[in-house]
Amino acid sequence: MTREMTGAKMVVQALKDQGVDTVFGYPGGAVLPIYDEVFQQNDIRHILVRHEQGAVHAAEGYARSTGKPGVVLVTSGPGATNAVTGITDALMDSIPIVVLTGQVPTFMIGSDAFQEADTVGITRACTKHNWLVKDTDRLSATIHEAFHVAVNGRPGPVLIDIPKDVQFATGTYTPPKPSASHYQPRVKGDLDSITELVEAMETAKKPVFYTGGGVINSGPAASQLLRELIEATGFPITSTLMGLGAYPASGANWLGMLGMHGLYEANLAMHDCDLMINIGARFDDRITGRSDAFSPNSIKAHVDIDPSSINKVIKTDIPIVGDVAHVLEDILKVWKSRGRKTDAANVKAWHKQIDEWRKVNCLAYRPATSSIKPQHALERLEALTKDRKDRFICTEVGQHQMWAAQYMGFDEPNHWMTSGGLGTMGYGFPSSVGVQIAHPDALVINVAGEASWLMNMQEMGTAVQYRLPVKQFILNNERLGMVRQWQELLHGERYSHSWSEALPDFVKLAEAFGAKGILCDNPADLDDAIAEMLAYDGPVIFDCVVEKHENCFPMIPSGKPHNEMLLGEAETQGVIDSKGSVLV
Repeated sequence: MTREMTGAKMVVQALKDQGVDTVFGYPGGAVLPIYDEVFQQNDIRHILVRHEQGAVHAAEGYARSTGKPGVVLVTSGPGATNAVTGITDALMDSIPIVVLTGQVPTFMIGSDAFQEADTVGITRACTKHNWLVKDTDRLSATIHEAFHVAVNGRPGPVLIDIPKDVQFATGTYTPPKPSASHYQPRVKGDLDSITELVEAMETAKKPVFYTGGGVINSGPAASQLLRELIEATGFPITSTLMGLGAYPASGANWLGMLGMHGLYEANLAMHDCDLMINIGARFDDRITGRSDAFSPNSIKAHVDIDPSSINKVIKTDIPIVGDVAHVLEDILKVWKSRGRKTDAANVKAWHKQIDEWRKVNCLAYRPATSSIKPQHALERLEALTKDRKDRFICTEVGQHQMWAAQYMGFDEPNHWMTSGGLGTMGYGFPSSVGVQIAHPDALVINVAGEASWLMNMQEMGTAVQYRLPVKQFILNNERLGMVRQWQELLHGERYSHSWSEALPDFVKLAEAFGAKGILCDNPADLDDAIAEMLAYDGPVIFDCVVEKHENCFPMIPSGKPHNEMLLGEAETQGVIDSKGSVLV
C-alpha cells in the first residue's frame, strides 16, 4: 500500500522492503536526514567504516560472499568521490552494489555549494546505471528499480544521488512491484546455438571449459550444473581468477587457473585445444595474452549474459547470450537427449597430454631455511585451514594475490574475494570486513602485501569496533612486489620507487588499534604462528616477513602467446613451450 512519509524515511523503508540487513557507510551533512532515520530503527545494521572507499569494498565482500547486493550510504562531494574507486572495481568485476549518496539541495545544484559535486556525471562511466532524484514522489520507485538493475543481467554497481531537500520533503511511498521494471535482460540462450555447441562437444578431440566469475554470479545452481556437466563429459576445466571455486580445485578435471600467472598445463590446454567453451568470462587481457595468437586452432563458444561481451575481444564461433545457469541447464538437456556422446578415446588421449604437461612442476620454488618464501607461507596457510568449510579468503592486489590463487584451493563458490579487473590495491582488508559481517562465525583471512594493506589500514578501527575476528595475513617483502618484478624483468633492474623506507611495526600498529599483532620471520616458527593467529578470537595483523626479491611464476611475458611461459628457477631458466623445449 502507498503511504505518505519523508524521503529519508522512504530510503530506510525501501531498504527494508528489499531485504537489506546491512549498510556500510559514513555520515555527512548531506545525508543526516537518512542517518536520523537509521538511528530510529533496528532492522538494518549500519557498519561505520573509516573511509568511503572502504565502505564500497566492504559492500563488495558482503555481496560476493552472500550473493546478495551490498549497500553503501555516503555523503555528497568527497563522500561520493571517495567511493568512485570501489564503484569502478565493482563494475569491472560484476559485483552488485547499491550506492546511496547525499547531494546538496536541488535549488543549490550548480552553484558550487559546499561539498557539491556532479556525482551522477562523475559516476556515469563507472556504474551500470545511476539516478539523480529531484522529486520525493519518485524516490522509492527509483530505489526499487536500482536494486533490480544491480542484480539482474550482468550484475554491477548502481548509484542514487539524493538531494537533501528531497530527504526532508514528504512524498508517497510505493512498495516494490514484481516485474515493474523495463529492464528485463535475456536469460534463456538460443536453442539452435546451444544445439550447435552440443554438436561440437560430441566431436571435439581436445575440448576445454574456460569459466569465469559469471558462473558464480549466476548463483549456486550454475556451479552445480557446471560440475554435473564436467563430470558427465569428462572434459578438462580451467578458470579465471574471478571464477575460482565454481568447480572444485580438488576435482579430477581441474587444470588450475589460467592466464598471465596461470598454471602451465592450463595455459597450454587453452592454446592447443580444438574446442574452447567460455562460460561466464569476458576474454580479459590477463587471460588472452596476445589476442591474435590466443587458442589459434579452436572452435570458440562463448556463453555470457552481457551481449556486449560477445565478440568484443575474441571472435566467437558459437555465441550464446543468456544467464549461465539457464544455458548450462539447456546444454545438459540437449546433450543428454542426443545420447550423451563424446569422442571418449580422443578426450582420454587429451587428458594424457595434459598429464604430461603437469609433469613440468610450474609452481616449484627453491626452498629456504634462513627466510620464509612467500609460496611456502601460503602452502602452510592452505594446509592449516583447508579443512575449514567456513573459510573465506580475500586478497589485496599484487604478487601475494597471484600466489594465493596458485597455492590455495577453493572447492566452493563465493569463498574467494579478490579484485580482478581493476586490480585495486587496498581492496582486500575492507572486503574481509564485509565478509566477516556477513558470516560472523566464519574464518575470514585477508592475504595481503604490506603496500596494498596500508592503503586502507584505517579499517582496523572498523574491525575492532565491531569485534570482527578478521585475520590480516601480510606477506611483508618491504617491496611493491609485482612492480619490482616487472622492473627486474622488463626495465633493466631499475627499481624506481618500488619500495618504502618507512614501514610501520605491524605488531605495535595492531596493538595501537586494540588488536593482536604477530611477527614471524623464521620458517621453523611459521606453523605455530599461524595456529596462534587462528586461535585468537579477535582481529589479528600477522606480519609474515618473507623473501624480498622472490618473483611470481609462471608468467606469460608481455606480448607472448600462451605457449611461451616464463617458469621459476627451480624448474627451468627461460621460456618453455608446449613441447617442453626452452625457447630463450
